[in-house]
Amino acid sequence: MPEITQKTDPDRNKKLEAFNRLLTIMDELRENCPWDKKQTLESLRHLTIEEVYELSDSILENNLEEIKNELGDLLLHMVFYARITSEIGVFHIGDILNSICDKLIHRHPHIYGDVKAEDEETVKQNWEKIKLNEKGKQSVLGGVPNSLPALVKAMRIQEKARGVGFDWEKKEQVWEKVREEMEEFHREFNLYQKGKIEKDTASNEFGDLLFSLVNYARFIDINPEEALERTNKKFIKRFQFLENETRKAGKKIGNMSLEEMDKYWEKAKKL
Repeated sequence: MPEITQKTDPDRNKKLEAFNRLLTIMDELRENCPWDKKQTLESLRHLTIEEVYELSDSILENNLEEIKNELGDLLLHMVFYARITSEIGVFHIGDILNSICDKLIHRHPHIYGDVKAEDEETVKQNWEKIKLNEKGKQSVLGGVPNSLPALVKAMRIQEKARGVGFDWEKKEQVWEKVREEMEEFHREFNLYQKGKIEKDTASNEFGDLLFSLVNYARFIDINPEEALERTNKKFIKRFQFLENETRKAGKKIGNMSLEEMDKYWEKAKKL
């Protein structure tokens, strides 16, 4: 294994002391707190997912103080899992840290080996090829978690396929695909179609359209999940303004016409 050169860091000892303090507190809680003593890998799982989403919210809001707090919560969860697995003699926090260190060194041969990689794209392609060879994996897509939200999963699938060279060459080609999928969907399920729509077919066509839009977003360096979440937050802010203003006017939103509500909506857009 290559020798790792430690950069000068005047705060390194303070960081190590802080991490040691967290490990000590975790041990004390696990041994003495009724709630902490009861937790298992399974019971913590949904809480960890919740913490990840809370961190995501803080990042989107650019709230640095909350980002620090949420990162702390996530780090606590990592230490908690490690404490539980150490109790059953599987692995401990040191094993986890060394494992990720070994993985990073192995997947960065352009830093710790003699492989050349002058740009980000080459690094990503090397990463996917190395990952595919690890543990005898049969598919590049095998590392995409099944439980990822569909929009995030679409992005990761496309990124991984690109990592081994399976991708469009130009964004113009991708946009043509978007237009093709849009026309196909509109042709099958247009505004003037009469009769009942076949839901499964419509869903499949709409999925193809969304997938192509995610592809185009990737080509112009837009994260579709982040973009959609920003729009969600914008809609919530404007709708709550509408609710507050109608309440001030002594009106009930459910009794208003769309034209009345639209006047408040236009005001909200100017905020």
